[in-house]
Amino acid sequence: FLGDLLHSRHAHARETLAAVADWRARRTELDLVLVRGNHDDRAGDPPPDWGVLCVDEPWYLPGAPGLALCHHPDPTAVPDGAYVLAGHLHPCTTVGQGIDRLRLPCFHFGARVGVLPAFGTFTGMHPIARAAGDRVFLVADNAVLELP
Repeated sequence: FLGDLLHSRHAHARETLAAVADWRARRTELDLVLVRGNHDDRAGDPPPDWGVLCVDEPWYLPGAPGLALCHHPDPTAVPDGAYVLAGHLHPCTTVGQGIDRLRLPCFHFGARVGVLPAFGTFTGMHPIARAAGDRVFLVADNAVLELP
């Protein structure tokens, strides 16, 4: 998880904690790592029974030394020039015009930083500023499509 697993201490409602603990109990084979984000600072680490390894950014995925997993999309935070894969921004892009216009979550990959979308009604969306050479993949229904 690239940060903000739980939004605040209010996310520690008994029903939420129980639902995730139940899900986790059925998926013990998964290795879960949380790269702490700004909301995790307020919410605190997840409960120990979730079995989530909590780390600070940057975190290098074992076997992928050139890939720095971060919450914040800041390439200057990675001293070795690794590619930053981040969350935080909840990128989106707009397609269409007028009443046929849609704002959709997207994956945004630039020269030094890639930002993954967030999903859910609680998260907002941040319009991307696409630079030459960037690759953008929009998410629509059950499809992921690259924009030209």
